[in-house]
Amino acid sequence: MAWNEPGGNRNDNDPWGTGGGRRGNDQGPPDLDEALKKGLDKLNRMLGGKGGKSGGGNTGGSAGGYGAILAIAVILVVGYVIYQSFYTVDEQERAVVLRFGEYSRTEDPGLRFKVPLIDDVYKVRVTSVRTAESQGQMLTQDENLVSVDLQVQYRVSNARDYVLNVRDSNQALAFATDSALRHEVGNATMDAVLTEGRAELAINVEQRLQAFLQEYGAGLQIIRVNVESTQPPAAVQDAFREVQRAREDEQRLVEEAETYRNKIVPEARGQAQRLVEEANAYKSRVTESAKGETARYLDLLEAYSQAPGVTRERMYLQAMENVMSNTSKVLVDTKSSSNMMYLPLDQMMKGRSGSSSQSSSSGGSGNASGQVDIQSVTDQVLRELRNRQSANSRTGR
Repeated sequence: MAWNEPGGNRNDNDPWGTGGGRRGNDQGPPDLDEALKKGLDKLNRMLGGKGGKSGGGNTGGSAGGYGAILAIAVILVVGYVIYQSFYTVDEQERAVVLRFGEYSRTEDPGLRFKVPLIDDVYKVRVTSVRTAESQGQMLTQDENLVSVDLQVQYRVSNARDYVLNVRDSNQALAFATDSALRHEVGNATMDAVLTEGRAELAINVEQRLQAFLQEYGAGLQIIRVNVESTQPPAAVQDAFREVQRAREDEQRLVEEAETYRNKIVPEARGQAQRLVEEANAYKSRVTESAKGETARYLDLLEAYSQAPGVTRERMYLQAMENVMSNTSKVLVDTKSSSNMMYLPLDQMMKGRSGSSSQSSSSGGSGNASGQVDIQSVTDQVLRELRNRQSANSRTGR
């Protein structure tokens, strides 16, 4: 007989596990609220409470609601603990893990695990370049005030030291920068800080600042120090600009003098070398000429020893020829008179040159006119000689 056939046995059970006597109340599957209540009762018993009866009074309902709230709270706590147990470290970061406030480890990038409420994680960016600025007025070695603007570029080199050794690394960097800058400016003069010494000042400040940070254990590495500006106080800026212009003029004049020196010195050296070469050539010429004159004198001495009279006459004629060939005046000595005749050939030649130029312009040849001039001058000289001889003979009578 089927389990739901009318008039059947009352002890027959339906598929839902209920007795046949309660068939009128159980016409479907068990209630979801009842199943949830049973689960909460079991969880309540596991937590130390007393499970309520199905269909019990208000006490059982209150216990069941309290257990549900507690179960939800436990689930939330467990979820939160699981969520807090894992963290991610970025590629640009390093994670410093402290366990009960003591250093435990440094984690590299990736998914990491920690114990909640026990481990503290501090993430530090170690690849990014950071910038800090410093400015102020300070005394130089020669007791002058200068205003310096400085920029420091740095990064974190040790995450553990950065987190644990110094409470505020940025403030420590600012103090160390100010100390290093004042120390270096105090060892330099005002002119060096304001002009050509700025680059050296930046290098010295960088080295000293890095040494300070290593002593502090700040975990920072200096990349570059830039001295952006160095200026005198506002009260003396005009005077300082005048000094700067004077120095620029001095530098310009020095460069011009250097350019002039580079131009003149090679020329002077060339002239000196030319004079030396000319002197050497003159020396060689004079030496060789002296040697030739000596050789000629020795030959002449040998000829003179063989024929003294002839050689003496010849030497006299050659000497007079050399002397008279370079003058335009002629002196004539006559035996019949003690007076010496003076013939101004240069003036005579000038008078003849005018007439010869006129004759040449009329078409005469150059050689013929030259011969005519010489002939005419000769005739004039002879006539002058005859006239003077005849005049002398008259005076003698």
